[in-house]
Amino acid sequence: MQFGHLLFLISATYNYLKGGYPVRQDREAAVLNIPFETRKETFTYGDYLKWSDEERWEIISGVPYLMSPAPSPEHQRLSMEIGRQLATYLQGKNCEVFSAPFDVRLPLGDEKEEDIINVVQPDLVVICDRTKIDKRGCKGAPDLIIEILSYSTAKKDLNEKFNLYERSGVKEYWVVFIGEEAVEVYQLNEDMKYEKTGTYQSKDRISPGILPDLEIDLELVFRNRIVAE
Repeated sequence: MQFGHLLFLISATYNYLKGGYPVRQDREAAVLNIPFETRKETFTYGDYLKWSDEERWEIISGVPYLMSPAPSPEHQRLSMEIGRQLATYLQGKNCEVFSAPFDVRLPLGDEKEEDIINVVQPDLVVICDRTKIDKRGCKGAPDLIIEILSYSTAKKDLNEKFNLYERSGVKEYWVVFIGEEAVEVYQLNEDMKYEKTGTYQSKDRISPGILPDLEIDLELVFRNRIVAE
């Protein structure tokens, strides 16, 4: 784990314990993205399709995670602005951008559809191979995934999802830290391992490795962020 990630998680834990992020007692484990306790050891996409549409779930390595309640306004503002800049640039090009809720199935190999044990809903994805897009979302690794961290999802995004995206071959992974107004960028190296290629602040511009002619203006991304009193 990166040192900055560790500090973020410590801060998140402290704020939660002191009561800064209250949740309903009977939903605490789910809201904090603690693995759902069950007697069944491994869940699959086949199970996922049977679950209620009233709740959003992800499955990572066969373990189901109940996703957090609706994202905050500032989370939505950041996601929409990054998505807007991507969508504007991608008009008329082969790649497409999609925002959550959008299912991404990441098979281990050639297993049957219902046996896939990794199904996630990233905040934003860019897909350049249109054969991966079907009526259920995306099957296979997107070229770029962007996750906007919240205190309830930080551990999962920085650990379980980081490792999943790396081994699944997602070429580029961006982690957006709302409070710090920063973005960390990871790209797969020749050994198919993530290598951090930069940390960018609110005055910077980012050019995705997969779209080198595009510049994401972070000043526009963070300009309407709500600062808690």
